[in-house]
Amino acid sequence: MKRLGLLLAISLPLSGCSWLFGEDGLFPDNASRYQTAPELAPIDVPPHLSTDAIQPDYPVPPVAESAQLATQFETPRPTPLTANNQADAVRIQSLSGERWALVNVAPGQLWPQVRGFLTTSGIGVAAVDAEAGLIDTQWFKLEDRELATRFRFRVDTGVQRNTAELHVLQQTRGVEDVDWPRESDDGDLERKMLQDVAQYLANSAESVPISMMADRSMSDSGRITLEDTEQETRIRLALPFDRAWASLVKGTEQADFVIDDRNRSEGVLYATFVGPQEEEDSGWFDWLWGGEDDHPLAGHRYQIHLDAESDDTMLITLRGVDGEVIERREQQALLTILRGNIT
Repeated sequence: MKRLGLLLAISLPLSGCSWLFGEDGLFPDNASRYQTAPELAPIDVPPHLSTDAIQPDYPVPPVAESAQLATQFETPRPTPLTANNQADAVRIQSLSGERWALVNVAPGQLWPQVRGFLTTSGIGVAAVDAEAGLIDTQWFKLEDRELATRFRFRVDTGVQRNTAELHVLQQTRGVEDVDWPRESDDGDLERKMLQDVAQYLANSAESVPISMMADRSMSDSGRITLEDTEQETRIRLALPFDRAWASLVKGTEQADFVIDDRNRSEGVLYATFVGPQEEEDSGWFDWLWGGEDDHPLAGHRYQIHLDAESDDTMLITLRGVDGEVIERREQQALLTILRGNIT
């Protein structure tokens, strides 16, 4: 009897756990029951009672229908960041008496190249400001000049992504030392120095180091972006009006447009889109509109507007021939091509 009572005492605690916490116990484990739980109708709450206490903690928002183009989808070939690919590593550009070198490297890569040019040329460096992109040389004398001279090199972000600009400022030493002038004292010396540096950059384009300090200080994202607003698609260009206008005219001529007329005072170009001239350039349009025939927009006329948002930022928009709003995807496609040709 004692042995039987001991066995009963041992078995009661063991079976008690199942009786309390088992699947059919008083306190079942409901951690995974949601997987098989049926969906029930919402609780019907009388109108005079509040439903705040039974609202879901994490409501699932309704899924909006996405607008699809009415064409069969085909993965497009990527649009290059710069449509004309700019085969030249270095190009000297000028506008209204100002000159600069356009270099197809990021500002952080151009910076050590300029330092390398000065070292190779035996020109001493007096001051450096990586954040502002400035390198000032020491005063030195040239063989054909009586007075000493010095130069300031300014590395700036290019219009397109991963491009840079190099500006040169020259100063002739007078009786008293003065601050840097707004324009070079000797334009001929400035031009010759810019040409020499540009030639050095072109010759060393294959081996381009990177300055970590300059790379952190100067952006390589470019000064041109394509953005969508609720009303339209537009290009934002971080340039003053004079240079932005010149860049827009040149870019439009290279972007499969023919300029029919222009009104600089109003900031408007009147242009006809002629379409891609080579088969390899039509990947974007083949995907967007489908088909392999002539481009459906070829021969269409447009107004290209350049409007100032601020002194140093312009907005480029596209309108129909009479100034009317055109289809959004038409804006996106044509402005994408235009963006890649503005430098």
